[in-house]
Amino acid sequence: MELFPIQILFLVVLMNRYILGPLMRRVRGDQFDATNDAYEPTVAIIIPLFNEGEGIYHAIRSLLLQDYPPDKLSIVVVDDCSKDDSYVWALKAAEQHPNVMVMRNPENMGKRKGINRGVRATQSEIIVSVDSDVIVDRGAVRQLVRRFLHPRIAAVGGRTYVTNRHQNWMTRMIEIKFHFAQEWLKDLERGFRSVMCLSGCLTAYRRHVLEELEPILEARSIAGVAIKYGEDRFLTRQIIKAGYETIYTTAAVCFTATPANIAGYFAQQLRWRRSNLVDMLGGLSHAWRLHPVVAVHYVSQFGLLLSYPVVIVHNILTGEFWDILAMHVLTVGIMGFIYRWETRHLPDDQRVPGLSFLPMALMMPITYALFTPLALLTLDSGSWETRGAPAASADTPAPSDTSLMPAPAAEGLST
Repeated sequence: MELFPIQILFLVVLMNRYILGPLMRRVRGDQFDATNDAYEPTVAIIIPLFNEGEGIYHAIRSLLLQDYPPDKLSIVVVDDCSKDDSYVWALKAAEQHPNVMVMRNPENMGKRKGINRGVRATQSEIIVSVDSDVIVDRGAVRQLVRRFLHPRIAAVGGRTYVTNRHQNWMTRMIEIKFHFAQEWLKDLERGFRSVMCLSGCLTAYRRHVLEELEPILEARSIAGVAIKYGEDRFLTRQIIKAGYETIYTTAAVCFTATPANIAGYFAQQLRWRRSNLVDMLGGLSHAWRLHPVVAVHYVSQFGLLLSYPVVIVHNILTGEFWDILAMHVLTVGIMGFIYRWETRHLPDDQRVPGLSFLPMALMMPITYALFTPLALLTLDSGSWETRGAPAASADTPAPSDTSLMPAPAAEGLST
């Protein structure tokens, strides 16, 4: 009975993520992801770069193929003093392309300050932030721009696909995790245009909003240490705090490789856990401004994030760990079945077996029990903490092919 409040938190989060949000998407239909084809502003794509090697070359080349008027599109690469040959590869990709600018910071400044410097180097109305390790679908920029329906919408985020999903059991598991994180978990926030985290992989912003928030973004620190992780979540939260709306769409697509081993996955989860804790804690001061449904969802997620490790430790100490593990196996088994059903229309090379999600039943309690307290003790980390995953190669498919997109019946659902 002592865990009853935690069970309530779990039910609230489960209801919002997997029932209420998807129900809103289905009830609202086309209005859930409305577009405006008359809007065609100037766009600058900013790529913060650090130790990406040859991957930045392929990222830039994919952006040069965008289905958007070339005279309204520019690309700015900001190298944050990479220690490898990233800068050389960026210069090579920019050759004979006057709309591509490659800059190098005088010192390592961090991702957000690098993006701010890139913004100051352009005059474009819309700024699209793209990670240096992604390949962008040729229709992505246009799909992002189409979602700026009115001036209060300040940011629109896109969907990320895993390129190395078939590499091993780890990448197959992450493929399904990505599916639910991006096809389900944002639905409730999307319904109220208050998406709390838009990924740095692919997100478009109104320039004037970035300029308005620049002093806040530049000064981000904990205990006097400049923080360079979780920039995308922090920026999204500041946009909402300032009274703007944030949108997410599965129609704008990019592709990236995910960690393929335990060390890489654990490093990623620790980085994300720090970001979640810092910004969800910071958001408590203004969560009351959100729509009541979103506010309850936000607070319950934060409460569950903090209490879930306690549940794990409690079950271990009382000898009931196998009970909670069995519950996890049942839950991820059901999710694996749902994933398989929703991706049934895709060719085999674009999906994985539903049973591939079963390792998550063990990985979830391990990562929460270990990394939540570790993240709390290392919140003042000032590292870029790059993922270290191999960049998507030039062979990565990036056409605007509807076969790569979720079917209308499957659309809907940070990690």
